[in-house]
Parts: sequence; structure tokens; C-alpha cells
Amino acid sequence: MEGEIIYPNYSLDKEISNFIKVWVSVTISLSYCKFTSKIVPKGLLRFLTFTPIICLFLYLPLNLHSMHLGGMSCFFVAWLSNFKILLLAFDKGPLSDPTLSLPKFLAIGCLPIKKTEPKNPPPESETKPNPSPQITKKLGHKSVWNYALKGLLMAAFVQIYDYSERIHPKVMLVIYCFHIYFMLELMLAAVAALARATLGLELEPQFNDPFLSTSLQDFWGKRWNLMVSRILRPTVYDPTLSVSTRIMGRKWAPLPAVFATFVVSALMHELIFYYLGRKRPTWEITWFFVLHGVCLVVEILMKKVLKGRWQLPPVISTPLTVVIVMGTGFWLFFPQFLRFKADARAFEEYAILGAFVKDVVGGAVKSRHFNGTAV
Repeated sequence: MEGEIIYPNYSLDKEISNFIKVWVSVTISLSYCKFTSKIVPKGLLRFLTFTPIICLFLYLPLNLHSMHLGGMSCFFVAWLSNFKILLLAFDKGPLSDPTLSLPKFLAIGCLPIKKTEPKNPPPESETKPNPSPQITKKLGHKSVWNYALKGLLMAAFVQIYDYSERIHPKVMLVIYCFHIYFMLELMLAAVAALARATLGLELEPQFNDPFLSTSLQDFWGKRWNLMVSRILRPTVYDPTLSVSTRIMGRKWAPLPAVFATFVVSALMHELIFYYLGRKRPTWEITWFFVLHGVCLVVEILMKKVLKGRWQLPPVISTPLTVVIVMGTGFWLFFPQFLRFKADARAFEEYAILGAFVKDVVGGAVKSRHFNGTAV
């Protein structure tokens, strides 16, 4: 079956073929990294041996064009895998565990998953300080009904889009917000469930009810896309914190570290949007994350100055946080999705998938009928 997704003369069959080739290349490349890390000492030399793989991982997503297969792959490969490889070059990060088998190394290296912490953590006195937002406790796995409800809501959104011309644009942007959140959570939960079933890894969820955030620090550090927070901390936050501590002291060092983390996140999001749209960046995405970085720095600064003497109650801070995130998203983030027709492309892919499933189911029914009536 063939279907045009967005680029002329580009079929679904070709997209699936390229998707397979991309992930075969990723598997071979990560295997190379694992075996190379055993014989090449950590540091600059190991980094140089990994450099061709990092460059390859930046190139591979250019072979994909669909919103779902392409979007998922560029996030996993160009961002998460590359950052994990950078950490491995200096014997840090989740891939540096020498006890990882090759299948577990590959899963952790190319998928947004991470093994949970031990059930008996070290005493508080032995743990490192927690100067920036991060996960401080294990999150429970959500029920199947939770994911089923979100799946039904996504299906409802697809039906609503047929009437988008009759719905106010701002309302459509709100629906897009929830659609993207539900899609990311379901996609990442499916990846985690697959890894848990095949490799026996107990995994942490990637989202923690971001609509319940009581502050920007709570939203970005503890609730939204937690794997990105985990990978940005050792690759950007910690090195910047170490440098800034020597310059301005421990108390104020987290401020430039937080801002630098948001700048790097902004650039990586710009790269992903380029993969998705193949259009020259207009830098609204960068400004979105820079703006949130500035707001978060101000929030942390105020908390340090006030020392907890004055805080908004959750009944006020929660809706205020949601309004800030969604409002700035409507202004700077979501227009970039519409710029390369992400919604229309996603709907077309849903239609192609639905037609494919219908063909498969129809073929199976006809085959069963034929076998039942054949003499």
C-alpha cells in the first residue's frame, strides 16, 4: 500500500523501509560504542572514537519525513542517544554501567527509558545536594485505565479536527496542547512497557501529571518529559554548575546552570523542528525556552531571597502555572507546528494507518470466509 504523506513522490512503504534502515544503523552504532568503551579509556580519546557516531545520529533523521516515525526517531536518536553517548565518552550516564548486557545497553541507549533507583537508597547524609529541580522520589506506574482514557480522548480529538473550521482557533490550540501531551505520554509508555516485557527492566514513567504543577520549577523539573530533565542534568546543568560555583559561589551558581540548560534544550528543540518541517528556523522555539529559562531563574531567585516566607497556595499557583505554560506555548511554540502543517500531516498519517488496518482486517475476514465455504 502506498500513500503520500507530505512530500511529493514519498510513499509510506519507503518511509517504513527507511525507518527500519535507520534503526538497524542505530543498533549497529550503539553496539560499536559499547565494545569501544571497553578498550578505549574515557576522556578525549574515547570522545573522538564516538564522534563519527554522533555525526551519524544527527544525519539519520534526515532520511525520515513522517510526523510519527520521523518525529519519534529524531527525538530518540539525535537528542537522547547522542547525549548518552557524550556521557559515556567520559564514563558517566546510564550507559556507563559495566553490568549492562548488550540488549539492555541498546534499549537504554536509544530509547527514553532508565532503570529505577534501588529500593533501599543510601542514607540522606550520603546523597548529593539537590540544588535544581529533579525527581526526588519514585513515581508509581499509572493504571491501564488512565492510558485507555487518554487514548479515547486522542481518538475524540481526531474526530473534532473534522470540524476545526467551526471552532475558535484558541480552543483548537488548547486541544493541540492536550493532544501532544497525550500522544507523547502514550508513545513513551508503550516504549517503556515493551522494554519492561522484553528485558525485565522496571522503568519510571516519563510524565507526572504536569497539569498539577504548582510552579515552573515543578513543571519542568518534576513533571514534564522527565527523561529530558534527567539527560540534561549531567550533560549541561552539572558542568555549568561546577564552573559557576567557582566563579560566583554555591548559593547563586544554580542560576546560570538552569539558564544554560534551557538554552541547550532550546537549540535541540529547534533541531527537532527542522527535522520535522525542513524549514529555516525562525527562532520562536528558542525564544520560548529562553523565556521560560529566565522566568525559572527569577522564580528560583525569589525563593532564595524570600526563604520560604511567602508562597502562593496551590489553588492559585497551579492554574497560574498552567496559564503561563499554555499562554507562552500559544504565542511561541504551537505556531511553529502549524507552520509546517504538523496537524494536517498527522491526520493524513492517521488516515493512512486506518486504511491499512482496514485492508488487513478486511483481508483476514475474506480469507476466513473463503476457507469456511471452500469445498
